[in-house]
Amino acid sequence: MKVLFATSEARPFAASGGLADVSGGLPKALRSRMVGCRVIMPLYKTISPDLRSQIQFITSFGVDLGWRRQHCGLFEAVVDGVHYYFIDNEYYFYRDNLYGYYDDAERFAYFSKAVLEAVLYMDYAPDIIHCNDWQTALIPVYLNAYYRAGDKFKNLKTVFTIHNIQFQGKYGLDLAGDVLGIPDYMNNVVEYDGCVNFMKGAIESADRVNTVSPTYAEEILDPWYSFGMDRFLRERQYKLSGILNGIDTVEYNPQTDKAIYANFSAAAPEGKHINKRGLLEEYHLSAEGDKPLIGFVSRLTSQKGIDLIEYVFHEMIGAGMQFIALGSGDKEYEDFLWSMKAQYPDDVAVITGFRPDIAKRIYAGADIFLMPSKTEPCGLAQMVALRYGTIPVVRKTGGLKDSITDYGEGEGNGFTFATYNAHDMLGAILRAQGLYYGDREAWNRLVKKALNEDFSWSVSAAKYKELYKSIL
Repeated sequence: MKVLFATSEARPFAASGGLADVSGGLPKALRSRMVGCRVIMPLYKTISPDLRSQIQFITSFGVDLGWRRQHCGLFEAVVDGVHYYFIDNEYYFYRDNLYGYYDDAERFAYFSKAVLEAVLYMDYAPDIIHCNDWQTALIPVYLNAYYRAGDKFKNLKTVFTIHNIQFQGKYGLDLAGDVLGIPDYMNNVVEYDGCVNFMKGAIESADRVNTVSPTYAEEILDPWYSFGMDRFLRERQYKLSGILNGIDTVEYNPQTDKAIYANFSAAAPEGKHINKRGLLEEYHLSAEGDKPLIGFVSRLTSQKGIDLIEYVFHEMIGAGMQFIALGSGDKEYEDFLWSMKAQYPDDVAVITGFRPDIAKRIYAGADIFLMPSKTEPCGLAQMVALRYGTIPVVRKTGGLKDSITDYGEGEGNGFTFATYNAHDMLGAILRAQGLYYGDREAWNRLVKKALNEDFSWSVSAAKYKELYKSIL
């Protein structure tokens, strides 16, 4: 079984979010399960010189897109046993950022077409192309429109993964022909609600569609979560499923992590206390009273539930909590956090921006990790928190619901709340605090359970292998 994993970003080469973690972790895990998986992505300007020095030229060719023919260079590198192919076109990809340009529709339509052209020049004949999010969503469309007659494409299958349904690739219908090169007779495949919708085209054309958690696959059938796609998805529900993402357990390993204050494990958890003490000292928080320390590592947007935190923040601190936040985003939320730091200097720390080393120290040093998201397709932070023995408090949505079960329900690994309500969230936090103060032995057992949880990519890879086998 051979899989070509098409993505707009992948670690270690380029990253803007969770898609890069998936694209860097899942192919390695698939290879360990005897799935021949290679990755293809754009050759961005932002790739570091050290990594760029490992990338070798293979060949070049032309790519037809609408009325024009564009140059394409095909490059290759091997990192950690995984082959990475790169699509090179400086006009489209030699830019300072991955996304956010006026011509993103054209850029990623070109990339999708170039992926299929590149298959003709590879010493690799995939059985499946696994497409990810709207940036690769036209691959199944172009495959059916232009390539099915070729020997390498007759039996080629496609899987499309929705990482976040909010971002669908919606553009004006006038782009379909000249810019995107969609044949007139196939306009109906990509048209939805009066727009060109890249994601709709992939859902229509791919052999299987999946999301990054089972619960999210159910939620996006509901208008509240679907961003207008629910009625179409319900018609295609027969091809929809969900597989929970994993995390890189080598990158996130409290036994070997050099970014944290002291290493520790389930067998030797004493270092967890050293990490909390180090975090308090580094950010000048009070160590008196052994207060539970809440960690929050996130983009500062309403989707992440920070409005709930804002609503009950004074009650949290008044109940005897401490709070450390790392992130950036909407100015109103950044301003709110800094104002709380000014009001409670002994109990609140704020770090704006994103620093992976600081994030790891928060994961390792906090007692509680808070994720009150309004929606969360999968979420990785709650799994990383467990990896470092920090107990998640989460809202039961998407991947949070699939990965965190409530301690009060028997063998739970965290604390949960269901409704998007600030005081329901506060109630879950107070239950965690009650266990922390009221039964330290039980709390320590919960920490040990967290450290023993397995959210490695190998678990997810086994399920993806079954998904691939179902269409071959």
